Amino acid sequence: QVQLVESGGGLVQPGGSLRLSCAASGRIFSITAMGWYRQAPGKERELVARMPSGGSTNYADSVKGRFTISRDNAKNTVYLQMNSLKCEDTAVYYCNGQIFQYYRSYEENYWGQGTQVTVSS
Repeated sequence: QVQLVESGGGLVQPGGSLRLSCAASGRIFSITAMGWYRQAPGKERELVARMPSGGSTNYADSVKGRFTISRDNAKNTVYLQMNSLKCEDTAVYYCNGQIFQYYRSYEENYWGQGTQVTVSS
């Protein structure tokens, strides 16, 4: 069993900052990648940022230069530092993990429950 729990969402003014965190727990053998996705009302879920283990990060063009993804591997935690927030960043943000559990030979895709980020004056 693996769980991803996000925190850090909330209401912020345009130009402000938020830091999201997501901690993975459970029978984790290894993590291939962790990332953040978001979904605004009426829109498809989209990639925000992704950090493969041992690989380079990937950002959506719309957030490059403003958002930074980081990981604390010892804590199985991924962060998303969001600066210079815009109204169009308003969405539910979901943590994602590609994870191997102990005694399981295949990778599984896990999602957190989501955390609301609202950017409004």
